[in-house]
Amino acid sequence: MFTGIIETLGTITNITKEQGNTHLTIKSNFTNELKVDQSVAHNGVCLTVVNIENDEYTVTAIKETLDKTNIGNLSISDFINLERGMKLGDRLDGHIVQGHVDQKAICTNIKKENGSTIFTFTYDPSNNNITIEKGSITVSGVSLTVVNSKKNEFSVAIIPYTIENTTFKYIELGDAVNLEFDVIGKYISRLTNS
Repeated sequence: MFTGIIETLGTITNITKEQGNTHLTIKSNFTNELKVDQSVAHNGVCLTVVNIENDEYTVTAIKETLDKTNIGNLSISDFINLERGMKLGDRLDGHIVQGHVDQKAICTNIKKENGSTIFTFTYDPSNNNITIEKGSITVSGVSLTVVNSKKNEFSVAIIPYTIENTTFKYIELGDAVNLEFDVIGKYISRLTNS
């Protein structure tokens, strides 16, 4: 379980493919606090630590993860949003995030506006995922509030602090991001579409 509050940016230092799996090695400033078998969210994707060496650790993404997320698009030296699992009893500063990405979206517009930056994303509506105005959405692991909700599109307003401390500072038009829709909204959508 996560909150969508990014702790740090990691750097991809190695990528190894093995059959349908991809092993990612990441350098981060909290590697020394990790243990093998621990869960960490990577751009919103919950992956298990399988090896630790000095200030780097390795996780494995399976084919389904690679198909549904932007993890397979990463290259060596890319930055990645990182968040460790929530501790029981801590504040929930973002919202309840499972680390189970529902689908990808494409950035279709970036606009500076009154001290914030508005990012617009378009996604395939065939999975019946929904957003609602002022509802929660997780974009590449970042807990955000939806503005301008439409059937297959929504926007988020990003403050300068979030831009500077997440991968939002690297997002360009046409880039793919990971979406985890609000868990309550997913249940409602499933009930109303069954």
